[in-house]
Amino acid sequence: MSTIFSGSSYDFTAYTDAKNWIGGEWVDAQNSDTLDVINPRYGRSMGAAVMSGAEDVAMAVAAAKKALPEWRERPIRERGQVLYNLRQLMHTHIEELTWLVSHENGKTYGEAKAEVLKAIECAEYGCSLPNIAAAPQLEVSRGVECRIVYEPVGIVAGVTPFNFPLMVPLWMLPQALVGGNAFILKPSEQVPLSCIRLAELLQEAGLPDGIFNIINGGQESVEALCDSEDIDALAFVGSTRVAKIVYGRAAQTGKRVLCLGGAKNHLIVVPDADLELTAQNVTASYTGCAGQRCMAASVLVAVGDVDHIIDAVVEQSEQIKLGEDLGAIVNEASVERITRYINEAESQGAKILVDGRGGSLEEGYWVGPTLIDGVSPDMPAAKEEIFGPVLSIVRVNNLEEAIELENSSEYGNASAVYTTSGDVAREVMERVSAGMCGVNIGVPVPREPFGFGGWNDSKFGHGNITGWDGYRFWTRPRKISSKWAVQKDTNWMS
Repeated sequence: MSTIFSGSSYDFTAYTDAKNWIGGEWVDAQNSDTLDVINPRYGRSMGAAVMSGAEDVAMAVAAAKKALPEWRERPIRERGQVLYNLRQLMHTHIEELTWLVSHENGKTYGEAKAEVLKAIECAEYGCSLPNIAAAPQLEVSRGVECRIVYEPVGIVAGVTPFNFPLMVPLWMLPQALVGGNAFILKPSEQVPLSCIRLAELLQEAGLPDGIFNIINGGQESVEALCDSEDIDALAFVGSTRVAKIVYGRAAQTGKRVLCLGGAKNHLIVVPDADLELTAQNVTASYTGCAGQRCMAASVLVAVGDVDHIIDAVVEQSEQIKLGEDLGAIVNEASVERITRYINEAESQGAKILVDGRGGSLEEGYWVGPTLIDGVSPDMPAAKEEIFGPVLSIVRVNNLEEAIELENSSEYGNASAVYTTSGDVAREVMERVSAGMCGVNIGVPVPREPFGFGGWNDSKFGHGNITGWDGYRFWTRPRKISSKWAVQKDTNWMS
């Protein structure tokens, strides 16, 4: 099948069907079930994805098991070279990858390109691992040396979401592959197409067949990955509800598991915040990627009199154009869910300052920027993850109330404060219950080598999914103590 994506504009472009990638070949699933892959900008199918089951997962495991011994025996520098090659290929194909992400996900061109560039940055971190992962060694006693060697876990798997079809798989793959593992990826059934190109680019980069496999499908394929006793580690990124289920089910087989869930991120705005910086940053935070990202702002905590800043956010939000500045919503059901939250808040007495309901182009799925003022902390719009371009404004009297509101959330993914006061920034950074925090930055995503991961119900498992923590998740340390001669002095190690 032809896998070169020919689209080079927003014009609708059909693509290929998403089959399973097993042992370096595209293969059909064992059943005939498929799901249309919809371009959200048009609401039209670009192709169909196979819906795999346990038999397909078993085939991928068999291919991985066959390929693994040779791969894990390669020196880490040779494994890392594949990531160097992948990085170059991604740069070569950056326009193709950008438009493919845009078409299957609904992002604007600029947002899609930013995703591809971040994915390349993740690959670059994989290039660095042969140096970073150099084994520590120390003479701990006379004639006795201890060292650590990071060994691969074995066959591992990742389950990734719809909102970043290329970037999130590359949160996992560089560390796992350079660590010497074989990887099985289950991308979101809504956006499996970018991974088609990723699979072939990895093959072109020199990755042996069977070391990277793709299983397309839905719940049945995820359950099979969780239940397989041949899979030694699994990472998941998605909603908190599913993250809890996956974490519990996968852990029952004894595999190591790390699951990232949802978010309800708070932006605390105090009166001394810089007007221009704050208005631009807040607007970008809640509307970027149409609010369909776990780092998006969803609650603006207005401390005291910050109406001048809210007015500026309203003005900038009203200037955003659908299709140009704001991408599409992933599907019709999501549009209905987002709209329901807005309707409910309004019916409970909140005031709609900017109304994105009914905003649409001729085709596709759209919700415009929406600002809701007068939201009380007990409203669903203030507590639950909406996952759309909606910002709820909750007003409080002081910083103490703002921090209490933030910390009352069951989530703990991200939090930010807008201020020109170092003391206020320090107070918030030390006290909010969130794993990723920003000062005058509304999307505080840690860039490599810093790890991505929240707290509380935004994460289940230990460590972060990117950076050095990610490498340690996909490997296990072997501690080796050596002694080669009898020493004159003695201690307990003698």
